[in-house]
Amino acid sequence: MSTQATQTRPGPAEAGATSRLGALLRLRELPVTVALVALVIVTAAVNPLFLSPQGMKDLMLNATIMMLLAAGQTMVIVTRNIDLSVGSILGLVAFGTGSIFAAAPTMPIWLVLLVGVGFGALLGSLNGLLTVWAKVPSLVITLGTLYVFRGVNNGWAGPRQFFAGDRPEAFGNLSVDTLLGVPIITVLALAVVIVLAVYLAGARSGRDLYAIGSDPEAAKLFGINTSTRVFTAFLVNGALAGLAGVLYASRFNAVGATTGSGLELDVVAAAVVGGVAIFGGSGTVIGAAIGAILLNTITSSLTALRVDKFWQQAIVGVLIITAILIDRLASLRHAKHLREREGRNV
Repeated sequence: MSTQATQTRPGPAEAGATSRLGALLRLRELPVTVALVALVIVTAAVNPLFLSPQGMKDLMLNATIMMLLAAGQTMVIVTRNIDLSVGSILGLVAFGTGSIFAAAPTMPIWLVLLVGVGFGALLGSLNGLLTVWAKVPSLVITLGTLYVFRGVNNGWAGPRQFFAGDRPEAFGNLSVDTLLGVPIITVLALAVVIVLAVYLAGARSGRDLYAIGSDPEAAKLFGINTSTRVFTAFLVNGALAGLAGVLYASRFNAVGATTGSGLELDVVAAAVVGGVAIFGGSGTVIGAAIGAILLNTITSSLTALRVDKFWQQAIVGVLIITAILIDRLASLRHAKHLREREGRNV
């Protein structure tokens, strides 16, 4: 009997491979990655121009802004909060960027980027302050600031718009020039996503955000300054929305009072589809970025396949519901697994 057991028991190498395979299959980003690859393959098979160099460039450019916003939103959502004002922050910063270039056309681009990021961080910090110190749910706070920021932008911009001809050529070239085939603004967004991913996975303060989202009371008992961490998450999210606003002004032909309207829901959708738990505590900025790419690719694919745009919204809605159901089922299965393991250890 002991000989048979020895023969059937997997060796250390085999057990390690099985463990790595299991860990890979449990990745929250895996389903959305598989869906993205399948979508690209099917669309390219039907329309070969979809993967042409210009087609690939358009795909990357279209996803860049959403990647930045989804990465910032992830930092907020993992703390069991949400920021619905990111579209309004983007709109304010984008119009502010156009105003800066109209008043000072020779201002260095790097300085405009800093001003935009700082403006966004200021607005994000306002959300954080109201959420943390007023002890009001972030859903309510940011729903209010969504309308406040939008109203300010409407009053500031009025009927005015800034077009591509109003900005310096070098600024517009950020969305035209490429580095190894990748648009400059996309390279910048990818760098930001990687830095955030490393921070959340490796830094103590980054892991604290997950602890807060998993159990806020336990995080306090563990000595985590939850107020400071949540405030920082909102501030960083605002800064990234500000950066996205500046890049938006570079990417698109016009910015005005309605710039960024409705983006907030797409951003939350991208994060959730990318595996970020809407109730906090889990998810990665890499997954959120892939979710943003998937949602933009769906739009481009359905357009390439000449599917009515109204079906695009319906498909995105189905994806969100599916992602939430999968997340719920995975949570229940994980909880069951933990109970069974604790039962065996008694």
